[in-house]
Amino acid sequence: MESSGTTPPGGQSPAAVPEIAALFDGSGPFVTVYLTTEAAVEQAAQQNELRWKALRRRLEEDGAPEAALAAVDPLVPDAHHYGRTLAVVAGAGGALLVRHEPERPARDAGWVAPLPRVGPLLEWAQAAVPHLVVLADRAGADIVVLSRAAAGTGGGDAPVVTVGQSTGGDPDLRKTNPGGWSQRRYQNRAENLWEHNARQVAEQVAALSDEVGARLIVLAGDVRASGLLREHLPGPVAALVREVDGSRGAGSADNGLDEIADDVVKLAASVAAEDTVEFLRQFKQERGQNDLAAEGVAATLEALAAARVDTLLVHDDPDDTRTAWFGPEPGMVAAGAAPLRDLGVEAPVEARLVDVAIRAAFTTGASVRMIPSVGSVHDGLGAILRF
Repeated sequence: MESSGTTPPGGQSPAAVPEIAALFDGSGPFVTVYLTTEAAVEQAAQQNELRWKALRRRLEEDGAPEAALAAVDPLVPDAHHYGRTLAVVAGAGGALLVRHEPERPARDAGWVAPLPRVGPLLEWAQAAVPHLVVLADRAGADIVVLSRAAAGTGGGDAPVVTVGQSTGGDPDLRKTNPGGWSQRRYQNRAENLWEHNARQVAEQVAALSDEVGARLIVLAGDVRASGLLREHLPGPVAALVREVDGSRGAGSADNGLDEIADDVVKLAASVAAEDTVEFLRQFKQERGQNDLAAEGVAATLEALAAARVDTLLVHDDPDDTRTAWFGPEPGMVAAGAAPLRDLGVEAPVEARLVDVAIRAAFTTGASVRMIPSVGSVHDGLGAILRF
């Protein structure tokens, strides 16, 4: 059997989301928390703590380890400074993963379970497509890289390298922490006259694009400067460029970024949506050929157990309470306990189906793509197969 084509980009592999994948190396119980942390409200810190107090009480009643809850406590008051959601996975030893996400959760939620609930984290990760923003004028350009590597970390200082005649020789390295942008930005400012250095700047854009695996380049600024840049970009890189109305901020990249922030967010979301459409297209094509696809709970779990899955396609409804079973080794997964006992697993563990499937994918080296609707794949669970 041969695949109908190369697997689309955008699958969340263990290498792409190592901190999330590593959670499944440990043993439960896990406490998973998604807490709204809005900054644009009065007394935001107090509102955070009130939300957490109510959720904490429910988790205590569900048997959450006190050490796990105590690890969340100090994270709550200031969380609104870093994002609109505080996401924490914790165990008896304390916090295992802390993320600050730019979007609100569907609702405040927390669970105590044998496996962590990472579906929302994966949805945010696949929406954070790596991309460049280039703000150009005839004197130079600000090149800003938004990389998935720092998504959810709450931003922070990012290096800005000034290159060109104004440096007086060595590059001038400084720090910036622009407001309103949740991901780390790596900025290079090319200050040479554009007409003499368009090729150099294009090479820099191409190198940065390759370094972070950019899926999109948003270009704004002077029409002539933008045209010169596109002329010198390699074809595959130029194909990633989308132009929007905007300008290079006077004295700082931040002003120009704020001006086009909404356009950048929409374009990145469009690329992420196109990726999902492409995954579903390939899945349906493979399924139509009775070839490299599995669909539904039974077939997908069987493929995961055999380590045949290239990309798991899964819809995560927070109210989905279906369960499956897993054992201690990769690939030990089944719809019931009996098959695992037949393999010699003395105490198979029952957990939520979606979480068991994601664990099996990561522990067998497969990628995961979250899909938006249960109707697009039967049972909300399917896979594109390796063989």
